[in-house]
Amino acid sequence: MSTGPSTFADDDSHGQPRVLLVDDDEVSLMLTAIALRDRGFDIVEMTGGENALAALADVAPDMVILDALMPGMDGFQACKALRAVPGYAQVPVLMLTGLDDDASISRAYRAGATDFFVKSTQWSLLAGRLRYMLRASRTRIELERSKFKLARAQDLARMGSFDWRRGERGGTLWLSPEALRVFGKAPDARPSLRLLLRMVGAVQRRGLLRMLGEVVTHNAVLATDVSLTFEDGRARVVHVEAEAEFDHGHAVGYTGVFQDVTDRRVAEDRIRHLANFDALTGLPNRRQLIWRTERALDHARRLGHNAALLLIDLDRFKNVNDTLGHAAGDELLMEVARRLRGCVRHSDQVMEGALEAAGTRSHRTLEAVGRLGGDEFVALLPEVADDADAERVANRVLAAMREPIFVAGQECFVTASVGIALFPRDGLGLADLMRNSDVAMYAAKTAGRNASAVYGPQLAGQGREKIELESHLHKAIERKELVLHYQPKVDVRAAKMVGAEALMRWQRGGVLVPPGDFIPLAEETGLIVPLSEWAVCEAARQTRIWQESFGFADSIAVNLPSRLFERSDLVENIHQAVSAYGVPHKAILLEITENNLMKDLHNVSLSLHRLNEIGVEISIDDFGTGYSSLAYLTTLPISELKIDRSFVRDLGITPQSSAVVSAIIALARSLGLRVIAEGVENLRQMDVLHRLGCGVMQGFLFARALPPDDLETWLQQTVLPRKAPWIGAASDEPLPRVLGRA
Repeated sequence: MSTGPSTFADDDSHGQPRVLLVDDDEVSLMLTAIALRDRGFDIVEMTGGENALAALADVAPDMVILDALMPGMDGFQACKALRAVPGYAQVPVLMLTGLDDDASISRAYRAGATDFFVKSTQWSLLAGRLRYMLRASRTRIELERSKFKLARAQDLARMGSFDWRRGERGGTLWLSPEALRVFGKAPDARPSLRLLLRMVGAVQRRGLLRMLGEVVTHNAVLATDVSLTFEDGRARVVHVEAEAEFDHGHAVGYTGVFQDVTDRRVAEDRIRHLANFDALTGLPNRRQLIWRTERALDHARRLGHNAALLLIDLDRFKNVNDTLGHAAGDELLMEVARRLRGCVRHSDQVMEGALEAAGTRSHRTLEAVGRLGGDEFVALLPEVADDADAERVANRVLAAMREPIFVAGQECFVTASVGIALFPRDGLGLADLMRNSDVAMYAAKTAGRNASAVYGPQLAGQGREKIELESHLHKAIERKELVLHYQPKVDVRAAKMVGAEALMRWQRGGVLVPPGDFIPLAEETGLIVPLSEWAVCEAARQTRIWQESFGFADSIAVNLPSRLFERSDLVENIHQAVSAYGVPHKAILLEITENNLMKDLHNVSLSLHRLNEIGVEISIDDFGTGYSSLAYLTTLPISELKIDRSFVRDLGITPQSSAVVSAIIALARSLGLRVIAEGVENLRQMDVLHRLGCGVMQGFLFARALPPDDLETWLQQTVLPRKAPWIGAASDEPLPRVLGRA
């Protein structure tokens, strides 16, 4: 049963409009009903106002015709009562009256009538009036719907419109309800322009007023972001777009929109910070260092002074990682970064593109310490007089490192080796300065560490050791000195291994060389290509062995550099590798870091699509650490995202880490991608990841990278319970100890 008026339409497109006709004169009622039915209306007849109101719920009319003069409840009273019924405040009401005096007409309108019509037999005129009222009502309803949709859209976008007109005492300002919400005001508030301007800081307020004046003077459009401080102390950023309105050539005011863009600005600032600053230490990262150094060298050339680059490498940092764990190592790096900041006139606030506006000495603001990666830092000195200036900074660095550092409840002593290169003497470009400062740094390490060295021609010969290492690396495959260790991937929900990641090691002279000591050299020399091709073949061979040994049916992940994806024979090489050992293509999962992916996205994407066609899956490693558009996730055939360990490290400690990881997991789910977390070292991190929806993990909590035979032993000795009872445990103990296996 209907409880309100139907959605009416005219007779041309939506059938007969339903009309409730009310008249106490039965003859007049019958004649009017017959005439209107003949003209396409669906008529429901009532003989009194009380009867009409009682029948509203059953009739649900599109419009109502009331006789003005009726016994009992007359038309005026019935109309007033009708307007009080929910859903009938806007239904068209036509008052039929035999009276043509102004008082009766005014009374009809006061009662809520839409229009009136003097009783007569001019039925066509009456029908025309009804159709006009129906069309007008339909237009009004559509307009109301459009206004509601617009208001809803503006509300969702935190946007609202405004209109300001010139006048005394600051003029007249009108704000839509949505605009009032932007400023944290109640719907019935009437703030003045002067009140809103008081929310803007004095300096920016003057600039804003100047821009508003230019809008009027030049008939331009204002579009700018304004920082506001609300009365309750909240700081927001509001985007303002305004256009002047003119009357006979004279500006009479502005009209435009306000939009709260605080969240967008915060996200943009966060993205900009992630792109330019190291996530662990907060220091400028490699990208930012390159930009600063290039600008500093440009200024040095133009102004004719020296600049210096100091490469700072921590001594025996690997011992801290191996002894106390990566979490302690990260804690140490953060303290080292804090100390290094104090050794130079460190500046974080350098905006690309705005440097030249700061004056002739603006290059001094480039001075900073940044992190290249791992335990390597760089100090950029945009202007020095000679070697002595640079050495004084190096001595401050060495002195700062001599104080003990407390990590993991233990006192540690960490020293540093510093290599110094000067522009233009030791190199005219960034690459030359980096290479020569690296040579000087290794000279300091060779001399006993905890020292600094200035590059000189005599140090160049010390590069022979590097050449020798490169020569041995060339023969490593031929001599079968390379091996793969495997770190298992664990599904904590199913309590089982669901794959492994292959990590390369070099057995040189009976000593196991970690990848960090030779992979950078391999990438620099191009040897990374044959090494990676060998790794794919070895992973396929190992897959076959494990299939026969314990029914391994998952994939082994192999990390490939971007240059390998650019090779035209990559797909054929992968196909040959898996075919040689009779394993499916999906047995090899290829990993590429986000930064490497973005180096040459176009060429890499072609190979990814060809690999996907033959069944090879792709995983994005170190996801979230690169500065790139996320559009590639929707266009490339990617199957998996790996959450970088830098985000996993502080899970359960800082809400920011949980927010980033939660966003990555939600993004992966929405795109139908698997997600895996690496670097899981304690139960706190695993518990948070599980609660956030990430079930597949790898890290020291489960196992280090193991030789193939040791991994099989690990599988036999670490039988994970099916229901994974450790989830929710509040312990940071290693997994085997929690399970009772010390």
